[in-house]
Amino acid sequence: MLRAAAAGALGIPLGAATTGATAASAAVPAAAVSGAAPELPAGLLPYLSPYINWAGEITHAGLWACAPRTGQDLADLANWAWANGWRLRARGKSHNWSPLTITSDTEHDAQVLLLDTTKHLTHMELTTPPDGAPGAVRAQTGVTLETLLAFLADNGLGVTNTPAPGELTLGGTLAIDAHGTSVPADGEPARPGHTYGSLSNLVLSLTAVVWDPDQDAYVVRTFRRGTDEECEALAAHLGRGLVVEAEIQVGEEIPLRCQSRVDLTADELFAAPGSALAARGNTFADFMAESGRVETIWFAFTDRPWLKVWSLSPERPLTSRQVYAPYNYPFSDVIPTPVSRLVGLLVGGSWHLAPVLGAAQYTVAATGLTATFATDLWGPAYTLQFYLRPTTLRETANGYGILTSRADVQRVVSEFAAFYQERLTAWAAAGRFPVNGQVEIRVSGLDQPDDSAAPGARPPLLSVVRPHPDHPEFDCAVWVDVLTQPTSPGAHEFYQELEDFLMSTFDGGYALTRVEWSKGWGYTDTAAWADEQVIESAVPASYGVGQWSEAVAILDRLDPHGVFGNGFTDRLVR
Repeated sequence: MLRAAAAGALGIPLGAATTGATAASAAVPAAAVSGAAPELPAGLLPYLSPYINWAGEITHAGLWACAPRTGQDLADLANWAWANGWRLRARGKSHNWSPLTITSDTEHDAQVLLLDTTKHLTHMELTTPPDGAPGAVRAQTGVTLETLLAFLADNGLGVTNTPAPGELTLGGTLAIDAHGTSVPADGEPARPGHTYGSLSNLVLSLTAVVWDPDQDAYVVRTFRRGTDEECEALAAHLGRGLVVEAEIQVGEEIPLRCQSRVDLTADELFAAPGSALAARGNTFADFMAESGRVETIWFAFTDRPWLKVWSLSPERPLTSRQVYAPYNYPFSDVIPTPVSRLVGLLVGGSWHLAPVLGAAQYTVAATGLTATFATDLWGPAYTLQFYLRPTTLRETANGYGILTSRADVQRVVSEFAAFYQERLTAWAAAGRFPVNGQVEIRVSGLDQPDDSAAPGARPPLLSVVRPHPDHPEFDCAVWVDVLTQPTSPGAHEFYQELEDFLMSTFDGGYALTRVEWSKGWGYTDTAAWADEQVIESAVPASYGVGQWSEAVAILDRLDPHGVFGNGFTDRLVR
């Protein structure tokens, strides 16, 4: 029904649907892999495995890999790698854009061993929580968030912030301080065990493989939050550490209601504070104040974003449809035929169809919400927090967290949206269409140490939402991502313009731009993660030189031989 409605509205004939990755990421080019299989310790068996990141921009036809079974296996591998000149890269689900696992120029015969944590390192159990938290869970880092949060929900427990994809490993989400979208609604009381910051702010202890100078070897060691400074560095280590297990605090699970709207214009939602449009009471900040949990998905060249508003709802509202499992937007989980055909035409060279694709995506969302009775949903929190499957359209994305105060959220959103819209229009007028996906805007709290039940806890040192010591007025972060097909001509140049705007506009006055570790940033006009000034100066400066240096010094001490890292992290975390 949905596909027919969307096709009829767009005048596009039906055909076979495309699911999963686009042509840019569906195949890995064949390449010879030289070198004999390494002789691994502990009876571990090596095998060749391809690597493909989320958007297919970083691929490798085959690196040696293995599936460690225990933390001691990982320590044995670290000592083997150090002795033999290899590097270890933990690989969970590869849902990542940035080169934190491997770099795009990794040689075909590189001495890089991928560690598949998802085969065996998946144990989880409830533990005795500290005072101030209703619950705690100890989990190995290969478990997926969907599995972990379903386990917690079965025990009446949950978290406030989590990313939209459930098929992410715990280890990967902690490495890059993954976040969701939530701040306290006006009048919402504090909830013990929860945080409005990143998942890394829930850490109570971490068990990791680290260098022990007394033993002259890598060993497995546990660090406790608030007691061991190593915990604050490893809680968001950007791939410069190897965490085996995490104990995190959790809070009471309260069901959520998620309401979707597609009738409000971008002009209203992103209106400048104090304007006549803002006075209507339909701004992003208005919805944030009311519910605390807001996201907008704004398809390119359209004027009505898809607005999602979550709210705490212990009882099911009469108008809400109850759900029992995640992923309740099937029209976005599996790419409808009209959209897949348009994407095929775009990547085939018809980039001028970007406005048509934006309209198609909006139509599919608008009709899909109605056709699947998904405009008003209610259920366990995790069932509404996870809504993105691996079968969705694979796009590249830039990403930034803009620290600011709640009072300035609408100003940040409005100024970003106005610049994006002006540049998109100007490029289109020149016959160029670098963006054909959507803009996603969310807001979260910061990693406040008071949220932690661990006495003496400090925020994770390299978390994007670590409070800035010079700006106590900053209490939240506006997250912005612009998505497009990876091969879109001019995309890097457009992203560079946008990054320059963000860093020069939100420069530490009323807002401060930080890069989102897992997404695209550091743009030149031809590549991401390539601007040396951004990598070496702007990024560390956004944290404060002292804080950045402290984190780097700890990570270097825990891995002085650089076993956990790659060419990119060697430049970034130094």
